[in-house]
Amino acid sequence: MSIEKYRRNFLKEVEERVEEGHWVKMCMQCGVCAGSCPLGPHWEHTPQKIFMMIRAGKREEVLTSDSMWMCTSCYNCIVRCPRKLPITHIMHGLAYLAKREGLVPKNQPTAQFGQMFWDNLVKTGRVNELKLSLGMYFKDGFGQGIKNAMAMQSVGLGMMKAKRLNPMEIMGGHGIKDKSGFSAMLKKARELEDARRKLA
Repeated sequence: MSIEKYRRNFLKEVEERVEEGHWVKMCMQCGVCAGSCPLGPHWEHTPQKIFMMIRAGKREEVLTSDSMWMCTSCYNCIVRCPRKLPITHIMHGLAYLAKREGLVPKNQPTAQFGQMFWDNLVKTGRVNELKLSLGMYFKDGFGQGIKNAMAMQSVGLGMMKAKRLNPMEIMGGHGIKDKSGFSAMLKKARELEDARRKLA
């Protein structure tokens, strides 16, 4: 396979499989997105560099990067981009593609949190904040979980005082009324996503 064909293939894949991916080729490499991002200095690869790497065909480097997982959806990049590229959507789309392809960096905390959040949500249609928090605290073992919980105890107590955290939620918490309808909606969304992927 020629280098040029390889480059076109990854750009084409991003255009077809990543939300708003067709905008990648419009990036003019000005760097305003990186300069506007609150986490800019901490990115492994800034958005404009990711877009350049996509155009250069560096599929594995892009999809195994931590960069997409750094996005906090503040939208500063979109607001300030001279070409109004939907950078936030593209970064989340790349993260989703990396997850589907099994290329998420090992022990990536944002990816771990996202999966735990999703698993928590699909059970009842609502997020059980206490179970989610405890899951995050104890994800690295019991000892580390105790240390994490002790370090955050003042936050937890403050949330309980403000009635934002109910210790009784450990018993299950509350869910939505129409759980079967919620499950049917998720099933339909998966079917649509599978069908879209087959067409791509």
